[in-house]
Amino acid sequence: MSVLLPSFRFTLLRQLCLLCGLVLALNVQAEDLAAATPTVASTATHNAASTAAPIRFLLTFDDGPSGSDFANPSARVLDVLARNSVQSGIKAIFFVQTRAYRSGATEIGKALLQREHDEGHILAFHTATTSHANHRFLEPAELELALSEGCADLQGYTGSAPKLVRPPFWSYDARTFAAYQAHGLSLLLTDLSANDGKIWGVNFSLSKRRNMLKQLSVVRELWRKDEMPVVDGSTPVVVAFHDLNRYTASVLDDYLQILLEVAKELEMPTASKAFYHETDALERAALARSVRDASIKPRLPGLWNWLWQSDN
Repeated sequence: MSVLLPSFRFTLLRQLCLLCGLVLALNVQAEDLAAATPTVASTATHNAASTAAPIRFLLTFDDGPSGSDFANPSARVLDVLARNSVQSGIKAIFFVQTRAYRSGATEIGKALLQREHDEGHILAFHTATTSHANHRFLEPAELELALSEGCADLQGYTGSAPKLVRPPFWSYDARTFAAYQAHGLSLLLTDLSANDGKIWGVNFSLSKRRNMLKQLSVVRELWRKDEMPVVDGSTPVVVAFHDLNRYTASVLDDYLQILLEVAKELEMPTASKAFYHETDALERAALARSVRDASIKPRLPGLWNWLWQSDN
């Protein structure tokens, strides 16, 4: 039952995503037209926030690299991180598919993996299966093979074993969690999601700002209560994107600006460098935010929390 229920929910989620995508495509959101009603922090929130450490956005990208030879979105993401209107030289974590046939298995994908490392980003494990397979549905031998091969692949690019994992679909249980730990991998989820995992269907968003504002509002409640770890004087806030998504790649500069805007609106001061720009500091922050216990399921943004709420 523990396997069938998530499988049923995943099928239902895909249907919901298609329906939501059609609704979004037909319904222009006022928030992206700068007409949203401001969310004003209460006096109590403001007073509590005055003692909280400033936040710092920790950017992550899933599912790449793209193996496309046409306007490659992963390459575009790297270009924007290096040079943008907000803070040039941003470093990010890429949770990669090293052996996916349209991703890391291609020559273009391999070159991008090396570029990501060479430019100071962190290569982290997503999967080494040929498709985007849910690790919970793999046989133990299949998962072990994927982990062994994937970690070896990443070490070939970086010279050292990877330290971070984000499982496909953010789905894990006690068995897969133990397998990650056996390979020295710490599991990192996310606080905010761009909801851009719809690669082949409707993969654009007309509510980018509203989405980030809503999700950061939830994070604010934890932040102001000092329930989030402080690393190097800042509170890391993890943000998830997908670098296979061409729309995300084309509007990434806008996303960076939106993150700063909603933080200001929610009266959440950012560090002097709002995004991580040093690889070592990025890694320390990610490890501090990693999941320590398989039985503890941190809250995920949006439908993901409902999808995996009974995973054990």
